[in-house]
Amino acid sequence: MGCGNCGSGGCGTTPAGCKNNGNCGTSGCNKLDVFDWLTGMERTASGESEFVEVRFKNTRKEIFKNSEHLSLIVGEAVAVEAPTGHDIGMVSLTGELVKFQMKKAGISANSRDLKKIYRKAHEGDLEVYREARALEDDAMLKARKVVRDMNLNMKISDAEYQGDKNRVTFYYIAEDRVDFRELIKVLADMFKVRIEMRQIGSRQEAGRLGGIGSCGRELCCSTWLTDFRTVSTSAARYQQLSINPMKMAGQCGKLKCCLNYELDSYMDAIKDFPDHKIKLKTKKGTAFHQKSDIFKGMMWYAYEDNFSEFMPLEIDRVREVIALNASGKIVDDLSEYSFVEDAGPVEFKFDNVVGQEDLTRFDKSKGNKKRRKPNAVGNSQQNGPKPTQSSEQKSNQPRSGKPNRNKKRKPNRNKGNDKSSNQNDNS
Repeated sequence: MGCGNCGSGGCGTTPAGCKNNGNCGTSGCNKLDVFDWLTGMERTASGESEFVEVRFKNTRKEIFKNSEHLSLIVGEAVAVEAPTGHDIGMVSLTGELVKFQMKKAGISANSRDLKKIYRKAHEGDLEVYREARALEDDAMLKARKVVRDMNLNMKISDAEYQGDKNRVTFYYIAEDRVDFRELIKVLADMFKVRIEMRQIGSRQEAGRLGGIGSCGRELCCSTWLTDFRTVSTSAARYQQLSINPMKMAGQCGKLKCCLNYELDSYMDAIKDFPDHKIKLKTKKGTAFHQKSDIFKGMMWYAYEDNFSEFMPLEIDRVREVIALNASGKIVDDLSEYSFVEDAGPVEFKFDNVVGQEDLTRFDKSKGNKKRRKPNAVGNSQQNGPKPTQSSEQKSNQPRSGKPNRNKKRKPNRNKGNDKSSNQNDNS
């Protein structure tokens, strides 16, 4: 994936992915894409829509009036009206769902600010459009160099050419107000086109660039989130989250927008909890609130002299202690009111005491152990040191107790002389 017509794929006339003309269940793969759940209905099947939503580079979308009554489908390239000349965009939404988008954005159907769709883009328009898109990266790098030379406190985030190459828009980020009148003159002389500077925030920049969040999904600002609300650290405190700037900050450097998603539910649940600022007075000491769990309905307290030991209390028990303190009574110890979890019946589990479930029980040991002869060891221990023998006795006597049958015997040369001597003695 990844051609020059959109940030995440496509070939210019049809969307990427399943090639179902944008009407698939995944709603395409473009930024800020909307699933048309009214596709195929009688009023939208003809394709002739009074209003059409057109997308441009990254997250820029606009509503146009289909005054020519063109039959348009999602993903089709069209030439639309622009302040100077015309622009090229892709149809992202048609039918009755466009009116819901207009109502959400506060756009009136009778507004004079609505621009028109001229025609379907032909091959000549698409060729000029591709050439313009190929110049954007080089234009952004050159503009950054000019800003650096002029020592302006701003960052050029992106550059977008108009479809007819008559104008280029530079998106920049700046903390303070920047006087870029001289910058526009330099850039106009360099690119020989009309220059427009548009300031965006860090969240809008992250949405235009896209990316993967710490949750493993695409960034919300590049998929569906368009209204950026203020996020404060109090949202994390209400949800009992640790104030860790590294974990709470998104890719834009600001606090994550998802901190506001469940904030209302947490605030409604906390209304049923006692005030955490109230201290619990006991004879053992004063206890302070440490944390709460809205799902379990628990509150943890700790004494002043021992902050490391947390005692869990149910919210009803906390109210009971607060009522006793309000009436002038002081409880002995919070341990009497602490929550004790029921362990339940003891379950007897199988214990692997023999090692029959060990996976390495059949592995052979790698140690090189030499075997000893049991006879030699036993004789050396029982008989003690052996007496020394002469060399002749050693040669005649075999090493072991059994005779060596494989050894060749020497012939006896004096055998005939022995017989003659025996005969002489008998005579």
